[in-house]
Amino acid sequence: MNELAAVLFDMDGTLVDTEVLWWQATEEIASSLGYRLTQADAGEVVGRAVEDTAAHLVAALGGGDPRAVAADLTAAFFTRVEAGAPLRPGAQQLLSALEGEGVPIALVSASPRVVVDSVVGGALAHVPFEFTLAAEDTPRTKPQPDPYRAAAHRLGVTTAACVAVEDSPDGAASAAAAGCTVLVVPSLLEVPAGPGRVFAKSLAQVDPSTLRRCLAGYFGSHEAGAVAGG
Repeated sequence: MNELAAVLFDMDGTLVDTEVLWWQATEEIASSLGYRLTQADAGEVVGRAVEDTAAHLVAALGGGDPRAVAADLTAAFFTRVEAGAPLRPGAQQLLSALEGEGVPIALVSASPRVVVDSVVGGALAHVPFEFTLAAEDTPRTKPQPDPYRAAAHRLGVTTAACVAVEDSPDGAASAAAAGCTVLVVPSLLEVPAGPGRVFAKSLAQVDPSTLRRCLAGYFGSHEAGAVAGG
């Protein structure tokens, strides 16, 4: 059985309640361009990199400069994050428990570095991450496996010995493709079941022993309300 070598955390919507802020930022920029964002756009917004969402808006509008749109999205998101990004329920408890047991933790985000640094300097200021990875730190970001592979390599461990904690379809796909076991705690979007994916309704249900059982395969790719107690 693999030992739990590290826990790799997504940021937006997983540790901090920023997916709503990202949606609001995208809604603002879309409106300024003459486009009304709806739930039909959610798959191209929630859990996606800034460049992906910018490309989606440009395509929906039938033209435009995706780099300029991406810059506007980043600025609008950063403004909201700087105003405060509250922790998700159970996040502090889990992070503290992992720290207490000496389990290495790293942050693996698809957000721009400026946003990651803002959150890590604010709501996550006291979390002893080994390092943080932002969208710019790998050739490709989520849903590609590059970020999680890079994180495991930097830690000197295999992805198979890591549990990734994610909230979105793209994030879960990225971690699974890299070879991590994935604990999914959905926020705004439903995440499909799949091999190596375990589901919990809240991080408040999760502790280090839960993560070790996930890695050992004690749970199937099923709803894991039983994760906390079983």
